[in-house]
Amino acid sequence: MSRAPAPVIAHGAALAGPRADTERGSARLALMLAHCAGMLDLVALPLWVGTLVSAYRLDPQQAGGLVTLFLAGAVFSSLAVAPRLHRLPGRLVTSLGFGLAALAFAGVSQTTDYAWMAGLHLLAGVTSAAALSCTHGTIARSANPHRLFALVGMALGVFAVVFFAALPPLMARWGGDRLFQVFAGVMAVAGAVAALVFPRTVAASPVPASVAAAPRAGLGRAVWFGALGVSCMALVQAMMFSFLERIGIDRGFGQPAVNAVLVALGLVNLLPAGLAALLQRRWPAERVVLCGPVVQLALVLLMTQSQQFAPYAAAASVFAAVMIFTHTFAFGLLARLDPSGRALAATPAMMMAGAALGPVLGGTLVKWAGYESLAVAALLIAIGAVGCFAQARQAPGLRPDAARSAP
Repeated sequence: MSRAPAPVIAHGAALAGPRADTERGSARLALMLAHCAGMLDLVALPLWVGTLVSAYRLDPQQAGGLVTLFLAGAVFSSLAVAPRLHRLPGRLVTSLGFGLAALAFAGVSQTTDYAWMAGLHLLAGVTSAAALSCTHGTIARSANPHRLFALVGMALGVFAVVFFAALPPLMARWGGDRLFQVFAGVMAVAGAVAALVFPRTVAASPVPASVAAAPRAGLGRAVWFGALGVSCMALVQAMMFSFLERIGIDRGFGQPAVNAVLVALGLVNLLPAGLAALLQRRWPAERVVLCGPVVQLALVLLMTQSQQFAPYAAAASVFAAVMIFTHTFAFGLLARLDPSGRALAATPAMMMAGAALGPVLGGTLVKWAGYESLAVAALLIAIGAVGCFAQARQAPGLRPDAARSAP
């Protein structure tokens, strides 16, 4: 990219590759369902780990290890898919990936053998992340990635409300295996809709021969730091979120009260993506991403150090919202830094590289040093996240592509 004239680098649609046809309502529906299915871990971690501990009688380290296998598979799958984004048939990869993930989770619901559960968790992570990478790569190549990512984030908030309102009573009556049957159903619906109406890419603007002949540039330093900052926040999110339910139960708050907190969390999650869309032009993304890890750390301190229900409930109900809000701004920032969409096709890897370590790290800390130890780890990681986001800035003299800035 450095060999091309500077104005082309700053403004040329050629470097962005083909654009995604995301303006149709049906295409956006497919993206919303795919985002909800692919980001299932962001919503379900408390019940996921809690169910493995309470219903399957695993210790926290074993339960965290299964979720870590799912997330680790997702990381490697996303890293494999992202560089090949422009060459892959997005509709086929998305529908097939979610279909295979549905079969894997259906298999988990039928076994209690740890080795089988581990293998199926790994398979589900690999296949669902391939689908999610194509989904996020498609969003990144839309006219306004920040706004579209906020839209799918609002869909995830609605999904979280329904999930937390319906699933705990269902599992209480019919057993913990219903969790994985619901996972399978969500993946199957997303895969079926993607097969029918997942958006296709449309040709980009004509490309000057000099640009077309230029070698493809690697991702810039700012992009890598931004991705690492997202991973740090995802690590804290997964580490803490995995044990949010167990903290409430073990401190004697009672299952009904903890379930109410989870429902409140889902309701709160309706707000951050829409708020991020409204504030897109008012709050600079570079500043929002610096504040996100600090607010996240403050909430971890409240949840882990307080022995009273009110502070725990207040912090827990908004904990996921901080990640959703900050990540929406980070997504828009990275879309400006890398218009090709390759970096954001690796969003599952950014999120899950950190999140993959979260459940097993959290489980190990809880097993040996109690819930309070999570706060110490969160402090160290938050310092790293702020440092990384401080480096994720647009180079002086360059401005985003005008098409991406359109309202």
